[in-house]
Amino acid sequence: MKNIQKITPVLILALLSLAACKNGTKAVQTNIEQYKGTANVSQGPAEILTKNIFECDRGRKAPIGKATALDGSVWTVPAEVNFSNTDFPFASDLYNPCTKVEFKSADEALKALDGSDIVEIDADGEIITAFVFADNYFEMYINGTPVGKDNVPFTEFNSNIVRFKVKKPFTIAMKLVDWEENSGLGSENNRGKAFHPGDGGMVAVFKDAKNEIIATTNSNWKAQTFYTAPLKDLSCATEKGTLRLSENCNTEDSDDGTTYYALHWKTPSDWQTAAFDDSEWPNSTEFSNQTIGVDNKPSYTNFTDIFDTTANDAKFIWSTNVILDNEVIVRYTVK
Repeated sequence: MKNIQKITPVLILALLSLAACKNGTKAVQTNIEQYKGTANVSQGPAEILTKNIFECDRGRKAPIGKATALDGSVWTVPAEVNFSNTDFPFASDLYNPCTKVEFKSADEALKALDGSDIVEIDADGEIITAFVFADNYFEMYINGTPVGKDNVPFTEFNSNIVRFKVKKPFTIAMKLVDWEENSGLGSENNRGKAFHPGDGGMVAVFKDAKNEIIATTNSNWKAQTFYTAPLKDLSCATEKGTLRLSENCNTEDSDDGTTYYALHWKTPSDWQTAAFDDSEWPNSTEFSNQTIGVDNKPSYTNFTDIFDTTANDAKFIWSTNVILDNEVIVRYTVK
């Protein structure tokens, strides 16, 4: 009996391995103990809570899921968002194939607004106009007040106008989300592969009442990561101070990513406010138009006179990894 008890676990493992091979799945070699960071780790697909939060012709489904980490903690993926919150205002369309509002210029888009879109923060402030292109989704706060959210969570690709009345200095805080089709696995069916880890990126220009640029996105903005996926090997993810790094992680497409890992960090409760201390956060990373891939998207190219001015060219920004980091918060104070 003693010999049988010693052999039984080995036999069980062998049978499980055999069954896995028959099912066409591959055992993940990485042990959870190899991960030394501060994130909560989940593995495999999330439980789908909402199959699709937005309908758009030719658009991808935008699910909301619940990922349970290995320690039992529960995480909303790709992020906790206010898309369905009616108290959080939508941005105005600059170019939106889903609504067929497709302006050819910023001037044309601004002339279509009647002023009801302006969010008042300071009664004696001035009207600031923000032009935003986000891949895929953004929510913007000014001094903690919600002023505009993206009209399209995933695709088709769109761009937006956000207007608000405020006094300087003011703090811009934005939640950025690179959406996912494979909930909890940071990927989508694309380029012939079922698990393609798409990329993010956001660019914005802020103008004052005199139509002068007072802020653009660049590496002076702060950026912190709160959700990274998919990871095939946990040992590739590292941390250096407040930097959450995945630059050494594999980003290749796959036909089966169901056993991949994800990293989750809790967002601070007051990250939207001007008082929040982001001094220890990393600076954002700049990315070229070519890296983000916007040269064939009219929601961007119709407005290069806004985003790509010679004197003050706005940069696409994100965290350090535009492919694997799926939830990023960025902040900047206009003085």
